[in-house]
Amino acid sequence: MKKRIILFATILTATLSVVSCHDDLDQSPIDPDSFTEQDVYASVEDAKSALAKLYASFALTGQAGPEGNPDLDPNDIDEGFSQYTRMLFNLNELTTDHAVIGWGDAGLPDLHGMYWSGSNDFSEAMYFRLAQEVSFCNSFIKNASALEDSVVESFIAEARFLRAYAYYNLIDLYANVPLQTVVSTDLPTQSNRQELFEFVESELLQIQDLLPSSNEYGRVDNVAAWALLSKLYLNAEVWTGTPRYADCVTFSNYVINSSYSINTNDANGNGTAYDELFLADNNTNGAQNEFIFTANFDGIHSQTYGGTTFLVHAAVGGSMVPSEFGINGGWAGLRTTKNLVQKFATDIDELNNALGTLSNWGLVGDATTNGWGGPDMKMYQTGSNTYALYAQLSAGEIKFRFNEDWGNNYGDDGGDGTVEPNGSNIPVPSEGTYYVTLNLNNFTYTLALYTSDKRGMFYTNGQNLEITEIGTFTDGYAITKFRNIDSNGNPGNDPNGDFVSTDLPLIRLAEIYLNYAEATVRGGGGDMGLAVNLINELRGRAYGNSSGNISSGDLTADFILDERSRELYWEGQRRTDLVRYNYFTTGAYLWPFKGNDPNGTSVADYRNLFPIPTSILTVNPNLTQNQGY
Repeated sequence: MKKRIILFATILTATLSVVSCHDDLDQSPIDPDSFTEQDVYASVEDAKSALAKLYASFALTGQAGPEGNPDLDPNDIDEGFSQYTRMLFNLNELTTDHAVIGWGDAGLPDLHGMYWSGSNDFSEAMYFRLAQEVSFCNSFIKNASALEDSVVESFIAEARFLRAYAYYNLIDLYANVPLQTVVSTDLPTQSNRQELFEFVESELLQIQDLLPSSNEYGRVDNVAAWALLSKLYLNAEVWTGTPRYADCVTFSNYVINSSYSINTNDANGNGTAYDELFLADNNTNGAQNEFIFTANFDGIHSQTYGGTTFLVHAAVGGSMVPSEFGINGGWAGLRTTKNLVQKFATDIDELNNALGTLSNWGLVGDATTNGWGGPDMKMYQTGSNTYALYAQLSAGEIKFRFNEDWGNNYGDDGGDGTVEPNGSNIPVPSEGTYYVTLNLNNFTYTLALYTSDKRGMFYTNGQNLEITEIGTFTDGYAITKFRNIDSNGNPGNDPNGDFVSTDLPLIRLAEIYLNYAEATVRGGGGDMGLAVNLINELRGRAYGNSSGNISSGDLTADFILDERSRELYWEGQRRTDLVRYNYFTTGAYLWPFKGNDPNGTSVADYRNLFPIPTSILTVNPNLTQNQGY
């Protein structure tokens, strides 16, 4: 038998000495399965130390910082690979239109190509990571129950939430896993999705009044129970065959009317408060008011090669400057597909018609629609000797030309934003929608990638929109959503730039807004006017004004799915959403390299679930594999 946790069957026995990843707990996490000479449950403070480990297991990978004393056997998977949120990204984002990765580690290309097997390292490690969390929680609940203290009762409720959250993931990813609520060395029997769903539901309903109404940052309160119920009920029809949208509306409403609020603090003054959610000071810059449940990182006391360290480093490559992201170097791995980019596309004709009247100045070049031969893309006159155009351009070059006459053209000899007669061609770094201006009062121009929805944070310089080779970092736009930079432009806590201080929201209020809207549209009995207002609150933050607001006629199920993509991309949600819409495996929605086809293709519907790891089936004859594997 491999030397690791076998699902719900054995107890890990190790004493921990690392510092908690949740500073507010101010505890050194103690393994809740540890049995040492000193009883770790001798007092409330000791119990709090053990509780810290339950939280830390969603952020860290072991007992010695980034590597060296892992919870899972490093012979089975690299410790940095095995971190929970990194694997959540791999299984729920990398398998979708949101992401590709250029690395060839065994089992990794299988995920985006959708041809994984029961021995895939990453789906297997996620299974063990979640199993371990359940084991830790079971042990904590048993041992802490011996302490007669009202505070410990709240600790136990938190442990029950964390166990329910682990089972929520297991239901979503694997469906038919054993239900274990006590520590046991007996081989467990298999449960089904219905039983597991009912367990999670009953646990959350029971603890909603046992959890505190407010808690330290990084720890859950009763709103977290309501939020997880909202998520559970939204997926009930897929998971159990019975729609529970009315219940989703009810519990979403509880969350919406709670003390949590959408962050509107544009701390860095860039025109939107969205990016503050993913900066290194998101525990203090206002974003924390939106975070219901987080995995916390500080770059020094909670070091891991997963978490936001992975999301920031792996997304930097090509011509990107690592220091602008608060790190010492990029890993040149993660990009996105054109499908996500196109979610942020704008109506160019509408934008151009609002600029003014057509002029005789235009754009010419191989980056334009008609190439160097023209006709030119006409610009609009916006003032005296000033011109502008929203233009869909490809990678290449352009010049400004008057009346399609090469006798009167401008280029840029110095690459300094000023134009000269018959100057050099102006490079367009990559395909995209650009806002191009020409000012002949001072002979300057601008060429800027345009998106009115500021949630679309893409790096395009030197990057191709189309992906020809997944292994080539410059194929696919890079994502700049997560940064190890605070609101004042300072890097995170680690002076070496290795580890990132940005916390990662696992549940935030914006998601619950979207849950309410979707459940309402799906017949859950919610208020359509409120649903529209909630969506517009998110879009108002994204646009910086009301220009992106929608009306009730725009609020369809598919619109909400796209809005979830725009709001929540790379936050571990996408596969679950696509499965709920029956788009994950079918041909109704395709993206590059879906099904390992450059253009995308459907795959068998059994891939809506991941397989029970083959190594588990080998040692436990009570379990059967998910259909298709």
